[in-house]
Amino acid sequence: MPCPHFKITIVKRSQGQSAVAGAAYQSGERLFSEYDQKTKFYNKKKELVHAEIMLPPHAPLRYADRATLWNAVESVENQWNSQLARRIVLALPREVPKDQYLPMLKEFCNEQFVSKGMIADFAIHDKGDGNPHAHILLTLRAMDEHGKWLPKARKVYDLDENGERIQLPSGNWKCHKENTVNWNDQKYAEVWRHSWEVVTNRYLEATGRPERVDLRSFERQGIQQIPTVHLGPAAHQMEKRGIETFLGNLNRDIRAANSLMQSIRSTIRGLLRWIADLNEKKQILLDALEQAKEPTLSDLLVDYFNLRNEQRSDWSSKAQIKCTARDLAEVMQAVDYLKAHSLNTVEDLNAAIKDLSQTAAPLRKQLKQNESRMRSIAKIKDATAVHAKLKPIHDAFMKKNFKLTKDAYATQHKEELDTFNKAVRTLMKLNGSTAVDFSALDAEFSALQSGSAELHTQLETLQPDVSALKNIRKYIDMVLNKQQLSAPGGKTPEKESVLKKLEEAKAAQSQKKAEQKNHTQEL
Repeated sequence: MPCPHFKITIVKRSQGQSAVAGAAYQSGERLFSEYDQKTKFYNKKKELVHAEIMLPPHAPLRYADRATLWNAVESVENQWNSQLARRIVLALPREVPKDQYLPMLKEFCNEQFVSKGMIADFAIHDKGDGNPHAHILLTLRAMDEHGKWLPKARKVYDLDENGERIQLPSGNWKCHKENTVNWNDQKYAEVWRHSWEVVTNRYLEATGRPERVDLRSFERQGIQQIPTVHLGPAAHQMEKRGIETFLGNLNRDIRAANSLMQSIRSTIRGLLRWIADLNEKKQILLDALEQAKEPTLSDLLVDYFNLRNEQRSDWSSKAQIKCTARDLAEVMQAVDYLKAHSLNTVEDLNAAIKDLSQTAAPLRKQLKQNESRMRSIAKIKDATAVHAKLKPIHDAFMKKNFKLTKDAYATQHKEELDTFNKAVRTLMKLNGSTAVDFSALDAEFSALQSGSAELHTQLETLQPDVSALKNIRKYIDMVLNKQQLSAPGGKTPEKESVLKKLEEAKAAQSQKKAEQKNHTQEL
């Protein structure tokens, strides 16, 4: 399946990032940054397939040079916390021929970015390890017709009901900022993701591939599957060495729950499809059996038992007795199940399958909610540990008053500050605060774990019913298929072809044996 990876980030000076460094990384070129007077170089010769800059019509041609472009971008941004560029990393489908990657990516960039006035600097990377991908670096500011960078925002005065400016008690006029372009609206992230999805699927279809990519989340796709937790490099290495971790155990529990839920869902869907098909064939079945009333499930099981005996008519007596005893036990078990649950007709069986589905659905839903909350608690604990560890570094950064010293400290501790800010965002999103009550979280996690174990047990109790219904379906299907084939006009062309081939193969084998026998007698 094509990889659905599509990540959008902003290159921020406040986090020690550089647009020149980003361009050097993805292009593999050696670029000099005029902002920090350093040369940026990352050797990407082995994996770089193609790098190119796409300019809108009004952009100066000098910006086709990578160093000129991104140094100009950084020179116009004067603040220590300026946003420099937008970076997109997306996966290229392995199912599409590699020579289609370039036109595919250029079509996407031109349609979504260059045509809107952005400059797109993109590169295609492929190490040959099954992970082809592309990096796209985009400008954030608009340009006038002369190629001059325009402000990102402008000041707009607030007006009263009479259209007059509003004066504040301080004597200043009340105002607010408005963006000069709408590129930074969050809605465009969804637009760009969908556009890449459309382009990818169009190229997959043109290549004749059946796969399709969907960049929506499991929940938005309607897939009832619990996502696993990201392990991180430390936990991944520990698991790789055979050391169990908290997150690794949680992922194993999630995969087991997903497997159980998928097994039950698949079986129930198959049973429902079979019931629907059975209802459509009801009239054909009545005609084939020459009955005026609908056959009961018990009658069909008896027919199955007789059919199995007919199929073994040319077997040895010992084999016939052994298999007949086994079939009799299976049929009696199925009949006992039908009697115990008062299932007589196809409609009764349909109702039983629907009841089974309605019983399993809320259990699967609650199990999914429990596992989701347990993942959140695990993330809160990890983020709290990171927050406590890196808070002294962040506090020291906030106490820096001078821009140069603050920038130097931010560059020196870039990784720690980025990790700290990420932990704060995680805590605010999942906990609403950076203060965490561990005793309450542990109690909640234990309750959720117990609840999930109970739900898992309840789902497992449904397995005997699922297995019984699957066996009954198998037995009745054999009878129906046999009766359809034996009814006038009941053979489909495909079935006739298969039977004809079997008969021809049997005749050819008999003829070959006869020829070998005659040849032996002549000798």
